[in-house]
Amino acid sequence: MEAKSGVPDIIVRRLPQYLRALTQLQAQHVHSTSSQELGEKLGISPAQIRKDLSQFGEFGKQGTGYSVNYLVDKLQEILNVKRVWDIALVGAGNLGHAIARYQGFTNRGFQIRLVFDQDPEKIGERIGDLIIQDSRKIKELIPAHNIHIAMITVPASAAQKVAEELVAAGVRAILNYSPNPLSVPDWVHVEHIDPIIQLQHMTYYLE
Repeated sequence: MEAKSGVPDIIVRRLPQYLRALTQLQAQHVHSTSSQELGEKLGISPAQIRKDLSQFGEFGKQGTGYSVNYLVDKLQEILNVKRVWDIALVGAGNLGHAIARYQGFTNRGFQIRLVFDQDPEKIGERIGDLIIQDSRKIKELIPAHNIHIAMITVPASAAQKVAEELVAAGVRAILNYSPNPLSVPDWVHVEHIDPIIQLQHMTYYLE
């Protein structure tokens, strides 16, 4: 897959890792770094880091490395996270509650704005400052809040229907926590998170 700029998706997937490492350096008041230092932190070769960053311009100078503040700013710009993106969360079960309460989104460019569920006993309940909304209001509330990103934490059997409702409401990116793949239009970007798949991948290497 290629990103909108023609940059391979595998490179785009590494950019958030670079941004996180640089943000940590920034918090430690480190002003400059090198591809060697970043590579040691991330387990990625310095040559790969330089090659990845060169896809978007020249950010460092030989002998002096990278300005941490400048590179953080440029990566935030490239990843489009210099703003805060509002997110809709569908599914207010245990996982949905945990995600809705997570405090680490806002300083990374994201904020959960709406939470939906179809269970009458959950509708109207509060999760922190959020009130759980009726899932039947997805097509009304998501456009009203100009939301384009959603997370799905519903049972697998309901995930496809929820995805279709989200797309119809104007969502263009979905983070799917259900184990089922989603069928959506090509212009909708979907990322899947399935811990079981990751665990099974790891157990292959265990004796």
